Amino acid sequence: MSIALVRNPGDGQDFRYYNNVIEQVATNHETSGAVSVMRLTVGRGDAPPLHTHSREDESWVVLAGRVRFWVGSTSLDACEVHDAEPGAYVYVSRLVPHTFQTITPTAEVLVINNPGAIESLFHSVGPADARADAEHTDLASDYGIVNHGNPPPA
Repeated sequence: MSIALVRNPGDGQDFRYYNNVIEQVATNHETSGAVSVMRLTVGRGDAPPLHTHSREDESWVVLAGRVRFWVGSTSLDACEVHDAEPGAYVYVSRLVPHTFQTITPTAEVLVINNPGAIESLFHSVGPADARADAEHTDLASDYGIVNHGNPPPA
């Protein structure tokens, strides 16, 4: 049996993660665990800390704005740095340290996780006035995520 999922912008369910409203484009459940896709608009202060996933690969499609990615080391200073423009696709495999930050006032991105179980982490954290990753270290580790330090300076 073949199943297709077509979801236009705005058709997914919205949820809050810290101070962002995220559209859940495709859920882990809808894809039988294969992938989770989220659409979000991020500002400079929304960057996650440098971190590693042990269970999933992560990709981004930059839809608008420009986004800088740090990849490959547990220290920002030692990472490779790549700038991604609208239309860019970025892939980071599991076990590779990474973070990202918009370098325009805001950027719209699709975040794709394979497999998709990590979406439950974002739903569990829920809303807050600002990022507070240090408060969720134990929860992140339950999902195989290790934080290596602070996010890039805003």
